[in-house]
Amino acid sequence: MRKRKVAVLGATGTVGQRFIGLLADHPWFEITALTTSDAKAGRRYGDVAPWHWPGGMPDIAREMKLAPTTDDLDAEICFSALPSEAAAQHEAALAKTGHHVFSNVKTHRMDDDVPLIIAEVNPEHADALSVQRQRRKWTGSIVTNGNCSAIGFALAAAPLHRSFGIERAVVTTMQALSGAGYPGVPSLDALDNVVPYIAEEEEKMQLETRKFLGRWDGRRFVDADFAFSAHCNRVSVRDGHTEAVSLTLRGRPSLADAADAMRAFRGRPQELDLPTAPARPIVLRDEQDRPQPVLDRDVERGMAAVVGRLREDPVLGIKYVVLTHNTIRGAAGASVLNAELLAAEGCLGS
Repeated sequence: MRKRKVAVLGATGTVGQRFIGLLADHPWFEITALTTSDAKAGRRYGDVAPWHWPGGMPDIAREMKLAPTTDDLDAEICFSALPSEAAAQHEAALAKTGHHVFSNVKTHRMDDDVPLIIAEVNPEHADALSVQRQRRKWTGSIVTNGNCSAIGFALAAAPLHRSFGIERAVVTTMQALSGAGYPGVPSLDALDNVVPYIAEEEEKMQLETRKFLGRWDGRRFVDADFAFSAHCNRVSVRDGHTEAVSLTLRGRPSLADAADAMRAFRGRPQELDLPTAPARPIVLRDEQDRPQPVLDRDVERGMAAVVGRLREDPVLGIKYVVLTHNTIRGAAGASVLNAELLAAEGCLGS
């Protein structure tokens, strides 16, 4: 695989920094541009972006001059962590000028010709790109990854939906503070507290999950058809979204059958041995008190869904707890894996 030039859009924020950390030594991608607001453009990244993640700022980023986000960036691939308004302004313009945009932003997720992809779950949705390019007269493209909690739910539920079919789902999230960006939730709101509301989060989970688990019929996306209800809460955890899930599955499979489906689940990233792909996209634990964010969020370099407490639900059928690292699997890592997949499958040109 030849090295491709990549840009990180919105590079100074928390997700932008996750992109930089994942891309700094990537075998297929080379960072050639980091973009920011016009006010910071032209300055050295290390002078304006305090580093928020363990391991220290990569040297390639520290010395790079920040650029404004324009449609003539010297990059084939653009990883977008832009604010929503900036994404609406720049992502389509970049795709029109031949860039392949992999966006972590909500702006285009529900567009009827934009794939919303979890690489192991619905890679065939990339077939929509031919329609997207023809309809919009683009030489580039836009591919999105989803809301961080929707990704966690859909990744763990995908083998169950594929093997049996979901009829009903109820999920209660306990979402980390880093999901609100930096500095995020004020400390006096977060400490000793649970905030039982995150703007737009429940709606995103319900809409995006059905698109993830649905299908592309050659002309349009057809959503998965099942009842879905989400309760979303912010809790005093730094990283890692925990979700308590209850499902009704068709045919009422046994717990052993459900466990086998999760343990056996693999996708195209594992078949292709992509650089960012986890060896096990779902890690099923047997202990009564796992998963826990502090112990399990970094499993498979933060790219796995860790599932535990799989048991009978007397109301819906089965229930379990799933944990995903919200800024890696639920954000930057998901976009990087999508880009690896489409590059390996020849969807981005030779």
